[in-house]
Amino acid sequence: MVFVDATKVDPGKILSEISSAPFLAEKRMIIIENILSLSDKEFLADIIRRVEADSFPETNVIIFWQGENKSKVKEADLLEKLLVKIKYAKDFPLLTGVHLTQWVKSEIATRGGNISSPALSFLVANAGGEMWVLNSLLDQLIAYKNGQEIDLKAVGEFLDEKVDDNVFNMVNAIVTGNKKQALKLLQEQRRLGEDDFKLFGLIIWQFRALLSLRDLFENDDRLTSDLAAQKTGLNPFVVKKSWPLVKNFTSHQLKTLYQGIIETDLKAKTGQADLSLMLDLFVGRV
Repeated sequence: MVFVDATKVDPGKILSEISSAPFLAEKRMIIIENILSLSDKEFLADIIRRVEADSFPETNVIIFWQGENKSKVKEADLLEKLLVKIKYAKDFPLLTGVHLTQWVKSEIATRGGNISSPALSFLVANAGGEMWVLNSLLDQLIAYKNGQEIDLKAVGEFLDEKVDDNVFNMVNAIVTGNKKQALKLLQEQRRLGEDDFKLFGLIIWQFRALLSLRDLFENDDRLTSDLAAQKTGLNPFVVKKSWPLVKNFTSHQLKTLYQGIIETDLKAKTGQADLSLMLDLFVGRV
């Protein structure tokens, strides 16, 4: 088996690999990575002609794998359209939102572990789409808990919290009833390509953090944000920005808003409503 990254070798190397017959073997597999990222029009046109004519040695199994952005030359588009029509072409989209959540939950169960809902939300919201990292992280968490439920504290030991100022500002606008600002920030996140399920997971996490901090504040209203961060294990930046909200809103007010989020989450996950619409309605209703 031969791996060739098209963006790091000379075109001649690629042609040599795909044209060479196997040595002391019946078959030879050559994996060409990111060929659609090239801007060499002449080389791409040559590959197109070879694919159309199926002129590769029958002993060679050639796999074209694309994981980087495609170049803007016309030949890259033509080659892509040609390759996706091949019998064994397969697309592997990144898991996001509810699909990523379901995958993580299923994988943990398959590997003999279990995870709490807050820990699951935190894990999905902060691990992103790095599947190799996430796959390794699941094994570490399961081994670390050794049969016990994976809780929020355990996940925090292995994964840093992703601090998103824009998402925090959106939650801040929701809590303070600034519908116009909240909707504006929500649309801005969508424009930047953020998935609604990911955004919703971050909103849920932020509200859980607020509720946790509010409970702490009610037990000791003399606490500083730094001490609150130490006691909860939350990111100091998040606690510092959340502390004014914690002081200005009662536990009942925050729980009422959180209940609305939970109802939205339930309807979205059970297929009763579209999450995008429900998210807009929730923000507008606040």
